[in-house]
Amino acid sequence: MIDTVLVPEATVITAKGDGAAVDISAAQSRVFLLTLNITDAVEQESIELSVFGSPDGTAWAPKPSAAFPQSFYPGQTPILLDLRNEPEVKSVRAHWEVNRWGRGSETPRFALGVTIREIPQDLLREVQAQAKTRA
Repeated sequence: MIDTVLVPEATVITAKGDGAAVDISAAQSRVFLLTLNITDAVEQESIELSVFGSPDGTAWAPKPSAAFPQSFYPGQTPILLDLRNEPEVKSVRAHWEVNRWGRGSETPRFALGVTIREIPQDLLREVQAQAKTRA
């Protein structure tokens, strides 16, 4: 089961960038819980963080497989990454873009971390069964 880090906790982000490639080829369910944890931010700035897939860890898809909502403040944001329709994806990495406006320094500054955790197949089956009974 995949349960690892895409961006290490307390990483300071001040400019556009990418995280390291993470191998997910051993995943069985191909559905993951991504959690963005922003621990520090200055006022009047934003970050857009997305996750890209790759078949080999070097060539990355032109479009993200998942994207967090634009963030401005500290806090945790979870989203699902469903790669069941992207069987060629063997690695993922985080990509971020930051923006700062207003007075003071024009350099954005976020301290954050991103985790990726595979959702077990049995849990997926249970949730799908519950969804069918409620529909």
